[in-house]
Amino acid sequence: MQNLSEKQRLEQLIRVNQAGEYGAKRIYRGQLAVLGKTDIAPTLQHMEAQEQVHLDAFNQLIVEHRVRPTALHPLWHVAGFALGAGTALLGKKAAMACTIAVEEVIEEHYAEQIADLEKNDPTSPLIPTLQKFRAEELEHKDTAEAQEGKKAPFYPLLRQVIRTGSKTAIFLAKRV
Repeated sequence: MQNLSEKQRLEQLIRVNQAGEYGAKRIYRGQLAVLGKTDIAPTLQHMEAQEQVHLDAFNQLIVEHRVRPTALHPLWHVAGFALGAGTALLGKKAAMACTIAVEEVIEEHYAEQIADLEKNDPTSPLIPTLQKFRAEELEHKDTAEAQEGKKAPFYPLLRQVIRTGSKTAIFLAKRV
């Protein structure tokens, strides 16, 4: 977040996180559309509920700080659901592989934001919020690993494609 004013950094942080949490919720909606009547449904519902709490927090921050949301919401709406449903159609392990890949990127993203705030605005009230959300994203990743997400067919390829897509989504949401 170099070469940005403090206000621009804050706006970018709120915009990208609100978009990311919206996308995460849509991924779980897609997974539940396919796997909603299986043994993994309660796990998916729990993770989706946590993502909703994250989304609600960033929706509130969007309003409080008068931040323009990303113009890419229609894309996140469709792409998130498609990613969730598409991986779930490949089976529970592939859905969990998706969760692993997305949560790895989000955890790294939150860690970078926390480090930036601790350096540039160490009293920011967002630090504890981001730390809590990061811990919950790590919980999702750990849950997905426990559900054998790494045993999904073509896991290395699936993981790499989803990680690249997630990083691209973050890049775009910061700017558009």
